[in-house]
Amino acid sequence: MLSYAIKRALSAIPTLLVVALLIFSLIRFIPGNPALVMLGDDATAEEVAAMEVKLGLDQPVAVQFIKWLGSAVRGDFGVSMYYRQPVMELILERLEPTVLLVIYAMVVGILIGVPLGIIAAVKRNSIIDRLCMVTSMLGISMPGFWLGLNLVMLFAISLPIFPSQGYSPIAENGLMETLRYLTLPAFALGIQRSASLARITRSSMLDVLGNDYIRTARSKGTHKSKILLVHALKNAFNPILTQLGISIAHLLGGSVVIERLFSIPGVGRLAFESISRRDYPTIQGHILFVAFIYVFINLLVDLLYRVCDPRVEYK
Repeated sequence: MLSYAIKRALSAIPTLLVVALLIFSLIRFIPGNPALVMLGDDATAEEVAAMEVKLGLDQPVAVQFIKWLGSAVRGDFGVSMYYRQPVMELILERLEPTVLLVIYAMVVGILIGVPLGIIAAVKRNSIIDRLCMVTSMLGISMPGFWLGLNLVMLFAISLPIFPSQGYSPIAENGLMETLRYLTLPAFALGIQRSASLARITRSSMLDVLGNDYIRTARSKGTHKSKILLVHALKNAFNPILTQLGISIAHLLGGSVVIERLFSIPGVGRLAFESISRRDYPTIQGHILFVAFIYVFINLLVDLLYRVCDPRVEYK
């Protein structure tokens, strides 16, 4: 397993290099001059030119890329043009809300989606199965921001149970208060992911429930819940695990809109503000950081396949 993990880690390097190149190239197509955005419309041409020299924007694009990539390899994404802080420091400062939001949303998605998929598989082709699948389709179809707005109207305005926006750090008011602030945004993200998990759980469970060992367990009088959770779900879990990895990537991307909507000072909101301000180093650092997390999660999921199913062999 160790040799496989090393091979996968090494194979991820070209992927990250391609991502870095695409990030650096595409960001240059964003309309607007960062120096002009920072100085304002009243700045003179001389002031803008001086700021471009200060930011290194006067150098050829290839030179800028090589310098940035060399620093990024060492974990240095540069200094934010707007905040005047190291980009990595900014990301780490805002990492807590995003990580907690993604974990909370993932828990919501699992608690709703996996049981829904199991019920649909057990009640195959019944009214319950159809209702479960219609519910999952509705979950996939609802945009996160629309669902978030409706949750705010219902549970923050009509029924003032949860805060409508903001964030409470764990260090200040404790974990429970933090989770109270994250409940509505987590459900706005988690309900969408639960729909995908329900569909893949149903499909995977149906493939397993028809196997001989399931019929043998039933003939021996094994309790139905044990058959479903121990025999069936365990052997059907690898496709679900794959979907979980994909869901984390979707949640990291979807958090940009949700953090903006709920005024959560996370990494996603930082990326949104940086795009508005043409803050090249912060945008590049954020996207490359998320790409690294995504590659790491894919590697972790691949390694967990063996834990869930000993029949999996690594080559």
